[in-house]
Amino acid sequence: MRALTRLSAVAAASFMAVTLAACGSSDPAPAATSDACPNGKVRFGIEPFEDPAKLTPAYEVLAKALEKKLGCTVELKVVDDYSAEVLAMKNGQLELAQFGPLGYVFASNKANAQAVASFADASGKLTSYTAGIWVPADSPIKSINDLAGKTLALSSPGSTSGDALPRYALKKAGIAETALKLDYAGGHPEALLALKNGKVEAAEINSQQLASAKAAGTFDESKFRKVWSSDPIPNDPITLRGDLSDAFKNKVTKALLELSPEDIAKVGAFLDVDPAGPLVSVKKETYQPLFDLATALGLSEDDV
Repeated sequence: MRALTRLSAVAAASFMAVTLAACGSSDPAPAATSDACPNGKVRFGIEPFEDPAKLTPAYEVLAKALEKKLGCTVELKVVDDYSAEVLAMKNGQLELAQFGPLGYVFASNKANAQAVASFADASGKLTSYTAGIWVPADSPIKSINDLAGKTLALSSPGSTSGDALPRYALKKAGIAETALKLDYAGGHPEALLALKNGKVEAAEINSQQLASAKAAGTFDESKFRKVWSSDPIPNDPITLRGDLSDAFKNKVTKALLELSPEDIAKVGAFLDVDPAGPLVSVKKETYQPLFDLATALGLSEDDV
């Protein structure tokens, strides 16, 4: 089984950072408290599951609301890729991070990341999403069993819906990865674009990316057809680094769970959570199916 691409320490340090500090703003910087800001600020990592230029304004709203509740600066960091975020937390460069479900498995194993909150609907129920494989509407591909000899665009190594789950589905269907061409497009939007532009015969498009693209008017669903879908995947966990003080973790967790739906709504739209409710509490056991998936594919923290 192909191992996930390793990332050098140089790439792990290569962030596109957006600092939500009051400098350059008319608002005064919040007063730091020792239990909320042991290093004077909270560094919040975000995985690049969408174009960072689109993600950043949405997360600025959430981070600014969290900043007010904590009484200290929250620094938002959109990382280069999934592996970079895991390594950043391991290396003490992040206190707080949102991971994809599979990324959380590696972050839990490698960086002692602890899941504390995730995204709920308006009724307060934890939301989920699905992985999918799509083809043109007139394609002879009718199911995942027809992908042998074809080109399949995947998202990025380490992606739950854009890498591991489609590969696991191929394995269960008895199709060796060498029997088709797997093309890593560089992200969910890029995989969708590869299919739209006829560069590949099939592509992974998860339900979150599908909702975003349809809302933006960039994907005409009538011209394509879904030939495979995964079971529901619990939505992304927001995690805290495990070696931090209990006082810090408790305060940040409480602040996250007290954010209003309005604070979360813009981020929720990217995660197909609309209307969004408040964040809800999650724990490691919530994501046990993803730990099982990593085991089934023979993946470990050494693969990132």
